Amino acid sequence: MSSTTLDLIRDSIPDYARDLKLNLGSVLTTAGAPGLNDRQIWALAVASAIASRNLAFTRALEAAAAEYLDAAHLQAARAAAAIMGMNNIYYRFLHLVEDSEYQAMPARLRMNILANPGIDKLDFELLSLAVSAVNGCGLCISSHEKKLRAHGYTREMIQSAVRIAATVHAVAGVLEYSASEGATAADAQAA
Repeated sequence: MSSTTLDLIRDSIPDYARDLKLNLGSVLTTAGAPGLNDRQIWALAVASAIASRNLAFTRALEAAAAEYLDAAHLQAARAAAAIMGMNNIYYRFLHLVEDSEYQAMPARLRMNILANPGIDKLDFELLSLAVSAVNGCGLCISSHEKKLRAHGYTREMIQSAVRIAATVHAVAGVLEYSASEGATAADAQAA
């Protein structure tokens, strides 16, 4: 079932983004994401899609992921996108402002999900790393990468996660643009 949904997603990618179409087909497989299992791959794809803010694409990826993700992993992918959506803004500010007084101040933001994500904590770290890459928070990327490496995740595994995030993010943008092109053409014809 998921291959049919994934094929439909890939078929909707315009020809000018053919590389993305090929990459999406590759990075969402264990052969194309060395070191990761199917559950990790699809949780990464869903978390990255949510962070990329294309609802239709996210829902399609969730449908494709249904074969691989149980409720706990789907919930964790959503939670990683949610918590990192907040944390990436806050910690990117701390990094960019370069003022140690801000860094010494308590964040006073709830982050309970980090202590109990409902799945393996390191897998949640991997999801958080991918979402941080999509959101462009260098401080969070560095922190999650160091923690994963300290617990035995290889560079290849981490690279696989970021390749998934990069590809999903790019596809989300292309599909959003493509959908807006259709709307613009319809609006022009109606006028």
